[in-house]
Amino acid sequence: MGRVRRVLRKPAVIGVLVAGVLAVAAGLVWFQPWKLWVNETVRESVPVATGTARPGGTDGVRTLATGELISHEHRTSGSVRILRLPDGSRVLRLEHLDTSNGPDLKVLLSDAPVKPGQDGWHVFDDGAHRSLGSLKGNKGDQNYVVPADVDLSRYTSVSIWCDRFDVSFGATALKPV
Repeated sequence: MGRVRRVLRKPAVIGVLVAGVLAVAAGLVWFQPWKLWVNETVRESVPVATGTARPGGTDGVRTLATGELISHEHRTSGSVRILRLPDGSRVLRLEHLDTSNGPDLKVLLSDAPVKPGQDGWHVFDDGAHRSLGSLKGNKGDQNYVVPADVDLSRYTSVSIWCDRFDVSFGATALKPV
């Protein structure tokens, strides 16, 4: 026991221990592994423009494009719709989303083709892409405003994108309706 105490008092050993603790702390902050066990469910309703709501809540809302999410880095499912509201504004709607949680997840519009498997993991930020903001939750139904200056003919896909590790959790090609 005395020998261990002598070793632990050496400056080099203390430096290595401090560096190890700092590396573990930095790794925890960077990877956020606890998010693998934490689900965030969002239940937003289909949006309606102010002053246009009617019984049923979706009158006047037009679907411009649709898609079904496929899995990439993480198992992902759900559907995507681009909606035009009666006031002309547009919303990207994720429905029945089910994916893993992760650090720094975004909803991206992209001009990249959707490829199955590992070929599709890293392509969505290569060309033209536009973030619609942070993913609100890894499960459920949620809405993201599509800015008025976004030309939807330029963006042909949607990705649930991990900005921290530059990888797609899942994606879909947008099919005009």
